[in-house]
Amino acid sequence: MTTRKPINIPVVSATAQDHPLTGSSCSETEIVALMVLGDSMAPEFIEGEILVIEMGVPAIDGWFVIGWVNEEHIFRQLRRDAQGGWRLHALNPAYPEIAISGLDAVKGVVTHKKKPGSRKAVKYYVE
Repeated sequence: MTTRKPINIPVVSATAQDHPLTGSSCSETEIVALMVLGDSMAPEFIEGEILVIEMGVPAIDGWFVIGWVNEEHIFRQLRRDAQGGWRLHALNPAYPEIAISGLDAVKGVVTHKKKPGSRKAVKYYVE
């Protein structure tokens, strides 16, 4: 068994200013990672999985997204309704759909997910 030499990664402090519209220091085109909490998106997404989200990407019906609803971010599937409006859909039927006023409520698109502790367990959603 070979041991790997540790890699020194510098930690640099930076001052980040919050975006005036979103209250976040993330730019609209950043890539962020979030962990799935809860069971609202089961069985496709289970608690503890890591999501990679591309912020500011235009979303398409059926994609998994991060939306901004009631002053908080929420992970759901974007769906077009029969009247031409948009809804955030939970895969678990125990959770209600949430109507949104438009695509401006969608802040990011889930590009892929990864199971923690496994290098190969990656599933892509957007290419």
